[in-house]
Amino acid sequence: MTEFPILSTLTFLPLLGAIFIAIIQGEDDTRMRNARMVALWTSIITFALSIYMWLQFDPAKLAFQFVEKRVWVPQFNLTYHMGVDGLSMLFVVLTAFLTPICILASWTSIKKRIREYMVAFLVLESLLIGMFCALDIILFYVFFEAVLIPMVLIIGIWGGERRIYSCYKFFLYTLLGSVLMLVAMLTTIYETGSSDIMAIANYSFDIGLQKWLWLGFFIAFAVKVPMWPVHTWLPDAHVEAPTAGSVILAGVLLKMGGYGFVRLILPFFPEATIFFSPLVVALSLIAIVYTSLVALSQEDMKKLIAYSSIAHMGFVTLGIVTLTPQGVSGAMIQMISHGLVSAALFLAVGVIYDRFHTREIAFFGGLVKKMPKYAVFTMLFILASIGVPGTSGFVGEFAVIMGTFTYNTWVATVAASAMVLGAAYSLWLYRRVVFGSLKNTKLSEATDLNLRELGVFTAIAATVMWMGIYPKPFLQVINPAVNHLLLSQQNRIVSLPESTVNKDLLAMGSK
Repeated sequence: MTEFPILSTLTFLPLLGAIFIAIIQGEDDTRMRNARMVALWTSIITFALSIYMWLQFDPAKLAFQFVEKRVWVPQFNLTYHMGVDGLSMLFVVLTAFLTPICILASWTSIKKRIREYMVAFLVLESLLIGMFCALDIILFYVFFEAVLIPMVLIIGIWGGERRIYSCYKFFLYTLLGSVLMLVAMLTTIYETGSSDIMAIANYSFDIGLQKWLWLGFFIAFAVKVPMWPVHTWLPDAHVEAPTAGSVILAGVLLKMGGYGFVRLILPFFPEATIFFSPLVVALSLIAIVYTSLVALSQEDMKKLIAYSSIAHMGFVTLGIVTLTPQGVSGAMIQMISHGLVSAALFLAVGVIYDRFHTREIAFFGGLVKKMPKYAVFTMLFILASIGVPGTSGFVGEFAVIMGTFTYNTWVATVAASAMVLGAAYSLWLYRRVVFGSLKNTKLSEATDLNLRELGVFTAIAATVMWMGIYPKPFLQVINPAVNHLLLSQQNRIVSLPESTVNKDLLAMGSK
């Protein structure tokens, strides 16, 4: 036990802020102003605390750090068990970083039920941080599922015209996958006699049972990523969500699926992961190529960025199942980078939507003449999305491609070639919106970024450039944990009796 429960503080401080906002009294204007300020300062303090945790984190230690453990349900041997390692720590920081940005992005655009809106975002932050810190699979499941509640409310109350349809679709897709994962979790606990993630990771499952349990977990995480063909809920959710809802959805919620892969699936079911890796590779390549082609045909900016998110997350799942240090580390960096870049692109769409109340690409053109600051920042984020060297997108995608070449040359060739499609739809979007002549007379009234928007874009841009130019602080956190994970997985595979594992799979695992 650490002397100061920093993880519990990070998890529940936003929840305390939400409770305080809910009980604020006074005139309507005063309550709305106070709700904004409390939400902003609560999220800023949480972010500052996450940075302190990062500074205190020792990458050389392979064990979980800042561990907190209490008996949760004695009758069933369930524990409140929290801790972070190199696989989870940066996701806590990412969540804490994006939450105040979401609140600032909503400062003037949200005009109804402001208190409830701020409460929903703080509760969402609390649940997300809790999920990334959980070391008990039932506790993980509680946080994983509870995230659905505030996210559905954010879309359903403050979303667009088809928000109810999008909420139902989002809810049903996620619920179906999560029910299957719950069955797999209960079976895992029954088989191992423990709900502790570290204890389960050291248990050797029968290969036949592994495959069924792997599928139960995989379906839930595939929906969250989302992978093709269970991706169709995402474009609808993004289009109908308010700007900040899209930011947190793309920036953090999609990462829950990728994180689930490396936290639960890889250490729990190493042989089944190798067995099913061709399936995941095929689905990832389809996602990368197919959704990139679909993005090229979009006329709504949010839908285009939503489909691009699916393609980028395809690189994440591809890198994870290569089971190479470069591939898995690249996938982790790609998730962090995509969390920043996709958030920035949705904010860029929100800026012009707040001014012109449309996201139709055909409406725009020539914005650089009226919004030069906006044009510069958007170009940077577009280049980061493409993976241009010097930006965060390059580091993750390059490492994934290198790891994939070790796995299979043809798979790497297809994935690398498909990156051209990403450049095509991204630059096509930028050219039509920013360059050219002012086709629409309404655009002549456009105003450039204000101080609040400028501050938000500057914070994200600085981080994107930092990761691209000097990724060492991020890699030195992730790499030791990834190497330890893969080494543990390999040792478990080679220690099994030869009769239980196919010789080809054994050779692949050793490689």
